[in-house]
Amino acid sequence: MKRFLLTVFLTAASIGGVSAGGLKSLENFVKTVKTGQADFTQVVTSPTREGQAPRVKTSSGRFEFFRPNRFRFDYAKPFVQTIVADGQTLWLYDVDLNQVTARKQAAVLGATPAALIASAADLQALQADFVLADAPDQDGLQWVLATPKSKDGQLQSVRVGLRTAGAPATATTTLAVLEILDSFGQRSVLTFAGFKVNPPMTAGSFQFSTPKGADLIWQ
Repeated sequence: MKRFLLTVFLTAASIGGVSAGGLKSLENFVKTVKTGQADFTQVVTSPTREGQAPRVKTSSGRFEFFRPNRFRFDYAKPFVQTIVADGQTLWLYDVDLNQVTARKQAAVLGATPAALIASAADLQALQADFVLADAPDQDGLQWVLATPKSKDGQLQSVRVGLRTAGAPATATTTLAVLEILDSFGQRSVLTFAGFKVNPPMTAGSFQFSTPKGADLIWQ
């Protein structure tokens, strides 16, 4: 499960909501939500094998971002793990292994779910790496299907579920669900709760220092 999480990120109806369409909602989210915080639950389902039930694993934690190019996922359960992008470097800290893996951020975050929800500055930047298409509204959310243009990666597709509420002129769009399908048939569904739009924060919130005694591996 840990390896899948690292690959992924390297790699109810709304009352009074505005049905703006998936792409319009995504554009509004990218343009107007410059910082964000939310709790998340992630459910990873492995593909079904003959004679075996699919394996399902659940984790949870806290997510925040500072657009563009800074975000962090702090996994709290069932194990502690941190993924931080500080604008230059992507840091992966596994507490159990007492190990930090560092990679150049620009080299690994192009066509990834992180780019879709936190890293890109505008829709045009996303369209450089993804084919974006409206998907039907479902469960009170507007959906976008994102397919990587590159066929060399391990990401097959991403569905982004967005919630838009309020009057058209002042509508607010928040991230609700992220459904990730990789090329091995593993599906990861992240559900976000308590989303805070544009809370005060600084780039310094996304600095990472290797804990004393931890192994540091540059890739």
